[in-house]
Amino acid sequence: MSASDSADLDEAVSRVEHELGRLFARIRVSWREAAITVHPDLQPLGYQVLTSIATGKATSAGAIIERLQTDKSAVSRHVRQLEQLGLVESVRDPDDRRARVLVATELAQERVALARSRYEARLGERLRRWSAEDLDHFTRLLSDLGGELPTPAAAPAAPGGADGDTAAS
Repeated sequence: MSASDSADLDEAVSRVEHELGRLFARIRVSWREAAITVHPDLQPLGYQVLTSIATGKATSAGAIIERLQTDKSAVSRHVRQLEQLGLVESVRDPDDRRARVLVATELAQERVALARSRYEARLGERLRRWSAEDLDHFTRLLSDLGGELPTPAAAPAAPGGADGDTAAS
């Protein structure tokens, strides 16, 4: 690769990083708006905790901590607030009567559905401007970008290596 090609690639990577930063900022704003839709006192992380519970993807504090990659005290604080707001209840686990699980109340399900519908309408409006082919290509690119990253200590695999995979696969 020539020095010019390398500089062009570096500039392109910088533009992608910049646009990803803008996208992440917009997502954080969307989480804040969704949280307010559910309850005016709810913080964005509280909304993420609630949606993890409401979708059944995480129904214990440990599972929420793992899913959101956050600390125990933050999750405990938000679960307590969600309980006080009548959005979450702690009930006996039907599979293990000694354990408890978190469930979203009917009120929470309704408000999360409203927040999601508003977000999906805005996102859908933007995405429908693209062709199905462009959306499929975008999906593949996002999937590649979100794939497993090599650990810092791992050396990237050489293209065309013995297994045919690249480091970003």
